[in-house]
Amino acid sequence: MLIGEVARRSGVSSRMLRHYDSLGLVRPTGRTVGGYREYSDEDIRRIFHVESLRSLGLSLRQIGRAMADPAFEPSDLVGDLIRRTEERLNREQELLDRLRAVDASAPFGWEGVLRIVELLRGLNSPHAARRQQAILSPEDVPMPTELLAGAVLAEADPNVAGALRWALARAGGEGVASLASGARSEDVDVRRRAVHALAGIPGDEATSALTEALGDPDSAVRARAALAVGSRGRTEAVPTLVRMVVEGTTDVEAAEVLGTLARDAGRADRIMGELTGELATAEPAARIRLTQALAEMPPDLAKGVLLDLAEDDERAVALLASALAGALVTHPDGGG
Repeated sequence: MLIGEVARRSGVSSRMLRHYDSLGLVRPTGRTVGGYREYSDEDIRRIFHVESLRSLGLSLRQIGRAMADPAFEPSDLVGDLIRRTEERLNREQELLDRLRAVDASAPFGWEGVLRIVELLRGLNSPHAARRQQAILSPEDVPMPTELLAGAVLAEADPNVAGALRWALARAGGEGVASLASGARSEDVDVRRRAVHALAGIPGDEATSALTEALGDPDSAVRARAALAVGSRGRTEAVPTLVRMVVEGTTDVEAAEVLGTLARDAGRADRIMGELTGELATAEPAARIRLTQALAEMPPDLAKGVLLDLAEDDERAVALLASALAGALVTHPDGGG
């Protein structure tokens, strides 16, 4: 079969077939009387092999080496191509994310675009100091909140994470949706970062996401959410806060939040009931923490319970309760 007909049937141009010939990839095995290239069936099969390998992204040089090597293993080649393709896709995804971030920031003019790009490069730096510098830059260029939210969910350095949370809090309620999604991540570290960031953002949407996190299986996530939700005056946090006192998980902070909630008469009886209920069954160390928490409650409610505990069989509990009750008598207008 002559080159023109091969080109028509294979879809490979005559020029490319001549190039294959010059490289030694596909050399026609025959020549006509007039000296024209003549391709055999085996030559045509080889052309299709070359084209198939090209479709996988191999260069002509790589194809030549593969077809010339009798020990060639296709699986090795495919594995290498997968790795290279994944790397290329990751680079393109990073570029796409960067372009979307620039577009979301709605920069004014080229100066604004270049500034946003510089900020994005800073956030992607492997150096924590450079990332923090990018966030705290004094330039008056708004940072896309979705970008900030994504960065805070991935940031392991505590100083950089703090700067990101500060920047998100300045943005108000924007970015909450991304953080709320992070709070439901399968990765516990992502959930912890998300709840920490949500705790610094006001508004009902953030409060709702924090309330949902009260049921998280991780104690650190629950504790952070409970302190934030309770500080916003929501009683949904009360069981978790009481449990934090019992378990000794940031129990001082939990007791303070419970005391603040108990300033509302409608909540005080419930909180006192939960604390005293735990006192009846808790281990000695937990009973001491619960007794300390009573000092944060309204004095008129706490004093009677503390006086009863002053007669407790557990000496450490009795001594602590007696001291706290005495303090309430001396300072009747305040708790601990």
